[in-house]
Amino acid sequence: MPIKNYNIDGFFDELLLSAGNPRPFSRSLVDEISAISHEELTNRQKAAEALLMQLGVTFTVYSDSRSTEKIMPFDIIPRIVPSNDWEYIEKGLKQRITALNMFVADIYGAKKIFKDKIVPEALIFDTEFYLPVLDGFRPPKDIWIHISGIDLIRDKDGSFYVLEDNLRCPSGISYVLENRNALKKTFPSIFHNLPIRPVSNYPGKLFDGLKYLADENNHEPNICVLTPGIFNSAYFEHSYLAQQMGVDLVEGRDLVVENKILYMKTTKGLKKVDVIYRRIDDEFLDPKYFNKNSLLGVPGIMDAYLAGNVALVNAPGVGVADDKAVYHYVPEIIKYYLGEEAILKNVPTYQCWKEDERKYVLDNIDKLVVKATNLSGGYGLIIGPKATKAELDEFKAKIKANPRNYIGQPVISLSTVPTITDEGLQARHVDLRPYIVYGKDIFILNGGLTRVALKKGSLVVNSSQGGGSKDTWVLSQ
Repeated sequence: MPIKNYNIDGFFDELLLSAGNPRPFSRSLVDEISAISHEELTNRQKAAEALLMQLGVTFTVYSDSRSTEKIMPFDIIPRIVPSNDWEYIEKGLKQRITALNMFVADIYGAKKIFKDKIVPEALIFDTEFYLPVLDGFRPPKDIWIHISGIDLIRDKDGSFYVLEDNLRCPSGISYVLENRNALKKTFPSIFHNLPIRPVSNYPGKLFDGLKYLADENNHEPNICVLTPGIFNSAYFEHSYLAQQMGVDLVEGRDLVVENKILYMKTTKGLKKVDVIYRRIDDEFLDPKYFNKNSLLGVPGIMDAYLAGNVALVNAPGVGVADDKAVYHYVPEIIKYYLGEEAILKNVPTYQCWKEDERKYVLDNIDKLVVKATNLSGGYGLIIGPKATKAELDEFKAKIKANPRNYIGQPVISLSTVPTITDEGLQARHVDLRPYIVYGKDIFILNGGLTRVALKKGSLVVNSSQGGGSKDTWVLSQ
């Protein structure tokens, strides 16, 4: 498929400098793609999708009544990250997650950051993610944020920005691993021509991180993945990770707490559980402490956690650090705890709880992206330049009714990657979600989930909003 007519359209493209002119590190890939007909490329695309469907790589869109499960849309043209870019990203991510972990520890500990007036106290105590029951608590190994997925974007000049910090139950890692397996079958020759770093070590690193939290004298801790069940949108991922790590996948009904100790029900009786990788939000984790109507969690699991008898991953209460209203302060948080300037920049953010910034957002909403601070997955946001007047007016009313719950940001021109369409290869916007495991050391997977907005001109990459994914190739040289 000739790529010489590919239109970059003024954006930063991850593979090409200009039409027909690949970046030096992507030349071998571009040459191979260019030698393949549109029909052959489409056939390879269909074969990859069929493989993913056969493997059960699906997710649920709750708002779609037509189908419970869908294949995660996958485009076989990968994104390539050269080694120098990845080195920069790694440094920035390690710095950011170290500072955010210190921030959460401080929030539930000495609260020095409030006393020094770096972050407004009310901003934290007003959020639904703050859990007073954890005041004074120290989790195993003093780690709160064990697993994170930090969303990165690139502007027209190629600069990286952090778009969001996903610190509660970040999803998508299973697609990273399965996308790579599918692409090895689609472009087997290219893997011999490029020094592509592997991603297959993630389950082992995740297991090591979970095991590190158990009592040091317990050499064979009982580790479980706690899922809400088969109707959860990410159930495939929950079962996949449990299988890959060789640990039990459990639901709330499989667990019981006695004398502040968590047990798993087995055919041979009760078995003590040492570490839970929970994929259930705080609200549903324990009906004794939070949502009393929850049937997903385990009554008393917080008693066991607070008594130090089980480790929960991620720790409850870490949502205080990925609230979008707190995002604005992360560069200052990094400087406060580490004495360093932030390596990875934030997108400029206007906080609607501040009167002057709220006025600016309301006056310029047609030029901004406005987001609800407590939602994710592409929900609760509006892209001003693409919205109707009625939609803008509706969002203005929401902001005025609850200023704390909204932020405004300029529209960033996300970078693009060639993507297969019915009309041939076209530019589609992407972001990147690297995955971090904070255990004995901080491990960052080489690559991550490149999410792609499959609709022409769209900047919304979330799968729940019609986005898909690509494989991410990090080069070793």
